Amino acid sequence: MPFQKVQTEKLSIAVVKQIELLILRGILRPGERLPAERELAERLGVSRPSLREAISELQDQGLLTAKAGSGIYVAEVLGSAFSPALVRLFSSHEEAVFDYLSFRRDLEGLAAERAARLGSDSDLKVVQAIFDKMQAAHARNAPQDEAQLDAQFHMAIIEASHNVVMLHMMRSMYDLLQQGVFYNRQMMFQQRTTRGAILDQHRAINTALQVRDPDAARDAVQQHLNYVQSCMEDHQKALRNEAIAQQRLQHETGQT
Repeated sequence: MPFQKVQTEKLSIAVVKQIELLILRGILRPGERLPAERELAERLGVSRPSLREAISELQDQGLLTAKAGSGIYVAEVLGSAFSPALVRLFSSHEEAVFDYLSFRRDLEGLAAERAARLGSDSDLKVVQAIFDKMQAAHARNAPQDEAQLDAQFHMAIIEASHNVVMLHMMRSMYDLLQQGVFYNRQMMFQQRTTRGAILDQHRAINTALQVRDPDAARDAVQQHLNYVQSCMEDHQKALRNEAIAQQRLQHETGQT
């Protein structure tokens, strides 16, 4: 017969499963510090020995890491998506920039469509709250804050799509973006001609999400990323033109 005796699950295993799910769902993020042992044990309703056993298991899995004198942290697992050699290739060839933007346009368009259909009211409130911060940063002329909030805005949409594979894939992509591997977002936001336009594009995305219009949300994301690509193309053309102009100047002035 295919029956087995029902066994009570060990508390440490239940803790492991709960923390695994929090990491899988993107609620606990890479680099985030867990509460102190006593506080975490109280929150989970388990003994400290059971908690230590669970933490040890999660460390063996590579999901948590201990920092001496600091505590237990969610491991930085995002970098495993790309090898260092591939990251170097990305950063040294400009075609990777446009492939990256094309990839984002496809996946984020889908994510926005899913978020409009499947996101909870709380998900959309998070998107709205981040957009409100973007408007405030724009008003006080803080391009660095705008760039950071831009990434948060897009990740909030990914999270609202409720697809954990897409979530972790895009987090790894954004991690490289923040390192400046694909392009320097702050460069874009420092251009007076683009800051207002980009804010308006995010407003259109947010509006479509808040009224739960999947088609409009997807179109707004795609139009935004088309604009970003156009800006990057213009920037690279300007750099090439300046290099040629410098050569002409050196030739005319006899400089070497």
